[in-house]
Amino acid sequence: MKIALIGYGKMGKIIEKLALERGHDIVFRGTSSDQSWKQANEKPDWDVAIEFTNPESVIDNLEHLIRLGVPTICGSTGWNDETARIHQLVEQHNSALISASNFSVGVNLFFAINRYVARLMNQHPDYKVSIQEIHHTEKKDAPSGTAITTAENIIPFIDQLDAWELGETASAPNKLPIEALRLPNVPGTHTVDYRSVVDTISIAHEANNRAGFAIGALISAEFIIGKKGTFTIQDVLNIQLD
Repeated sequence: MKIALIGYGKMGKIIEKLALERGHDIVFRGTSSDQSWKQANEKPDWDVAIEFTNPESVIDNLEHLIRLGVPTICGSTGWNDETARIHQLVEQHNSALISASNFSVGVNLFFAINRYVARLMNQHPDYKVSIQEIHHTEKKDAPSGTAITTAENIIPFIDQLDAWELGETASAPNKLPIEALRLPNVPGTHTVDYRSVVDTISIAHEANNRAGFAIGALISAEFIIGKKGTFTIQDVLNIQLD
């Protein structure tokens, strides 16, 4: 594949290394200071773009990639409120998009596990659920997209919950609290706790390095070739959540 990297930070460099090992070509490396590709009126000679930037840049990047008809893998977070509009734009331009709060295979198994556990725990309302996420101090959005997706995989199966909120404790019984910590030099960690008076049940995922995210993004890029529409990482990994 001819891959364009929109965002060439730490993640972009890891994706580049693994892409070359898998026999792909990196034909463009887009940095925040190089926006020249947005001047194109026709689809560039790219098979797929992999977008890992930040909440401030992602929407503008996606709009341009979709209008150019470039199949896109998006790992940037912090744009949940725009999801429906971006998906509509994909349909309008007959393009293709896979976006995910986290492309790690392990994290997506973590999501599936949490859906299953939530069904079980709904029968035991003495246990109160909470989420804690820990990331490095450079991460701008809080809570993390992964924490939000984790909450969205729990809330539909716990009768007393209907929303999540940012904070260490819940302000009301119907809220699932997400505590977001930003610490120096830490691996990304997400933990779901079910606490009762007598004990605590915890489900946790800790990222040892960024390679898991990069591999998932590349697998998604290989999956999207020749397809039209919007897809999920669950489609790519064939993870059945229900």
